[in-house]
Amino acid sequence: MADAQPTQSAPRNTQKLLGFIFAGLNIAVLGAGVYLVYSSTLGVSTPVTTEKDAKIEVKKFEESLRGDPVLYTMEPFNTVLDGVPRRMVRMQVNLEMLDQEGFEEVINKNAQARDSINRILNSKSFGDVESVQGKLGLKNQIIGDLNAFLDKGVVKNVYFSEFVVQ
Repeated sequence: MADAQPTQSAPRNTQKLLGFIFAGLNIAVLGAGVYLVYSSTLGVSTPVTTEKDAKIEVKKFEESLRGDPVLYTMEPFNTVLDGVPRRMVRMQVNLEMLDQEGFEEVINKNAQARDSINRILNSKSFGDVESVQGKLGLKNQIIGDLNAFLDKGVVKNVYFSEFVVQ
């Protein structure tokens, strides 16, 4: 008597078939990714700059810096420094702008500039601003913050015409 037992090759064949399908799908997705990368870089050439062009650009930039500086004197700041004991700072800030266009922009954004400087001062303690290095760091931070929100203008330097801490 021969019992007809089902063979177990049918599930194995299905597993092999699914394995081939998944491998084919992976290769297709990989190929599509390679094609997308390749097609997005077609026609892109590296920019070529000659030494002559670079010298011309540097010369133009240096000429723009040689103009008369445009100074904008802000109203004095009276604010409290961070830390204990509470100390008050009175400071007069003069901004040296790169050009007249930047001067006009900083006048139009005076409230934003003053707020930025006040936030910087409020985060400083007396120990941060008492030394020369601290004041230079404060100048650099003011220049960075102001240049961050100015669109056309560039703050070239910051001068303190008054700096009193009580």
